[in-house]
Amino acid sequence: MTPAWISQLAPAHAPAPPGWWPPAPGWWIAAALLLAAIAAGVRWWRDPDRRSRRAALRELRTIRTQESDLVTSARAIESLLRRFALAVFGGARVARLTGDAWLAFVAAQGGAALAGDAGRSLLSTAFGGRISDDRACWLAGADAFVRQARRAARQSHPEQR
Repeated sequence: MTPAWISQLAPAHAPAPPGWWPPAPGWWIAAALLLAAIAAGVRWWRDPDRRSRRAALRELRTIRTQESDLVTSARAIESLLRRFALAVFGGARVARLTGDAWLAFVAAQGGAALAGDAGRSLLSTAFGGRISDDRACWLAGADAFVRQARRAARQSHPEQR
């Protein structure tokens, strides 16, 4: 062996860098999971049930912040409760309910704060009669009803979903 054997070797060179396409299988899996998460998020966000609940809570927040008289507040809360119940439970189940039957329905579906005297004061203030200052109780009952009504509707009528 000659001492200059190193000079006879080919010059050192690095292998070609790997191409960026096609990605490794892990990147394909990550991309598929990301697309599935985005699709699920969009579907969840655009769910009509969730949208109507958000709209009702937004309207309730508006009623809460307005400085209106008790009659106007009571009418707005009663109207919101009625419209939301019609949207969630359907007209066949809700449209004919009035008075104590309506209040019992609202209380059974999550608005327990409107059971009894608080609910009767809401109705009497909204539709004439004596005026009562239970606005905070009305708002709390309406908020609870809106937040829990969908869950109650699904439990009582699972064939809707």
